[in-house]
Amino acid sequence: MPHHLAQINIALARAPLVSEIMRDFTNALAEINALAEASPGFVWRFQEENGNATVVRTFPDPRIIVNMSLWQDVSSLKNYAFRSMHGRFFARRAEWFEPMTTPHLALWWIPAGTLPTLDDAKARLQLLHETGETAAAFTFRAPFPAPDSPAT
Repeated sequence: MPHHLAQINIALARAPLVSEIMRDFTNALAEINALAEASPGFVWRFQEENGNATVVRTFPDPRIIVNMSLWQDVSSLKNYAFRSMHGRFFARRAEWFEPMTTPHLALWWIPAGTLPTLDDAKARLQLLHETGETAAAFTFRAPFPAPDSPAT
């Protein structure tokens, strides 16, 4: 059965999203999200009716925002994240977000045709925090092949 790469990344905003500090970030969201959707290998992204997920409050700290998506493979996500305009946007993250002491990114494989839930994604971050990188939760530093990969 084919698999897709699920990813969650969270960030701790320095200020409310409506503040001047966050303005460049929030003003660029629609463009960055459209870029993701047009990128090779993109499958799906979590979003609310407003077109993004910044209104979702799934963590105790209301300043934590969530981004979750599906990709065909690690290289597609990596190309989008670091080699597209998103990479320049990502390079500015310290302007908008506080450093986090626990994992803020987790990757894992799910069967194609299924969608990750926020609860599952949060559990993957927790698993990464507790056990380090495994096939169940990993990062770009130590990617695991898809279960259906010929390398397994």
